[in-house]
Amino acid sequence: MALSELFLDQGDIHPIDVVESLAEHNEWDFDRVTDDQIAMSVQGQWRTYSITLAWCAREETLRLICTFEMEPPEDRIAALYELLSRANDMVWTGAFTWWSEQKLMAWRYGLLLSGGQIAAPEQVDRLISGAVTAAERFYPAFQLATWGRETAERALGVALSDCYGRA
Repeated sequence: MALSELFLDQGDIHPIDVVESLAEHNEWDFDRVTDDQIAMSVQGQWRTYSITLAWCAREETLRLICTFEMEPPEDRIAALYELLSRANDMVWTGAFTWWSEQKLMAWRYGLLLSGGQIAAPEQVDRLISGAVTAAERFYPAFQLATWGRETAERALGVALSDCYGRA
C-alpha cells in the first residue's frame, strides 16, 4: 500500500499529522511538541539524528531540521567552515550549518506548500530520508576534517566515494 493511501478522502490534512503518521508507521520515537511541530529520533548508521519538523502557516512552509552533536576542537573550526561551504555546494535539497553555541551540526530544508498545497506522505518520507542520507553521507567527512585533521578536499573524498557492499 502506498503511503498516500493512508490519507485518501480525509479532506484538509495538517502537514504535521502526515509526519506523525509516518513516524508511527516507521516506529520512530517522536513527540508532538505542538499542533505545528513534531520532534523525533531516527537511527542512522553513524548515529541517532534528532529531526524536528514544524509547520509555518504564515510562510506556508514545512521546515525540517536534522541535527547531531559535534564538538570539534577549537583550532579546527576554520577547517569545518571550509568543509561546510564545499559540502553545501554539492547538495541541492538542503544545507548544513554549524550551530556553535549548541555544538550541533544542522541540516535544514523548507518545503514550500503555497496555495493550499498538501504535503503528500511520499514527499515527507523523502524529506526525512533525504536529511538522514545527507547527514550519513557527510558525517565521516566532518569527523575527518575536525578530529582527523584532514583537509576539506581530502575529507570530502569520503563523502564522494561510492560504497559497495558492507564491511
